[in-house]
Amino acid sequence: MRILGIDPGLRRTGFGVIDVQGMQLQYVASGTIVVPTDQPLAQRLKVILDNIREIVQDTQPTVSVLEKVFVNTNPSSTLLLGQARGAAMCALADSHLDVHEYTALQVKKAVVGNGHAAKEQVQKMVQYLLALSGLPAADSADALACAICHAHFNPLTQRLKDTGQLKPGHTSRVRGGRLVS
Repeated sequence: MRILGIDPGLRRTGFGVIDVQGMQLQYVASGTIVVPTDQPLAQRLKVILDNIREIVQDTQPTVSVLEKVFVNTNPSSTLLLGQARGAAMCALADSHLDVHEYTALQVKKAVVGNGHAAKEQVQKMVQYLLALSGLPAADSADALACAICHAHFNPLTQRLKDTGQLKPGHTSRVRGGRLVS
């Protein structure tokens, strides 16, 4: 399985691609889409859309993961982030990829073991888990962490669906380290 993780943002959108073979995780690619802030919103969203389409074409993932938007103290910022996330989701759906979603809390819990971990902790654990020679940039690390989170949770979710304990198409969540319906 090749997983493309996306950490959406209207200024910087991180992406990370990993291969999963059994329990082995292997780094493929990562980076940051820098979105010009001097352009109108529609053009900025198009930059995200076009770049993610190109990343999908270049890396050929089999599945994708997006970080879920959290409600910010500033509703305007939350709405803008949601639009960036929507552009990313459209690019993934247009590329015929299944899109899975995890909250930042779920991602941090899966990668660091602490849902309230600092960005630096996420970066260091991503570096360790993927045996990277250097520390990944923050946006790339968050996207790689999304992919790692899916690599950890997907086998359990799939097994529950296969045994009939989880209905197909049902989205599950992780709460307190446990899978809940």
